[in-house]
Amino acid sequence: MITVGKVIELFCIADDFRQEYSSEVQKHQLEIKDGKKRRNRLCQLSDSEIVAILVCFHFGTFHNFKHY
Repeated sequence: MITVGKVIELFCIADDFRQEYSSEVQKHQLEIKDGKKRRNRLCQLSDSEIVAILVCFHFGTFHNFKHY
């Protein structure tokens, strides 16, 4: 059984990793110079929330995500 404290700890670890990873990706990306506007819309859930949900699902006893 995963406790609420473990879920919060898992989310914090995933969020710290995401922040470090996205800053490293930004350093190595090429710039697009075609004059078009690019949209950078945010999702409803953050990447850290999605990772925390998936890890909790895999540690659970559910056989599919529909019943989770």
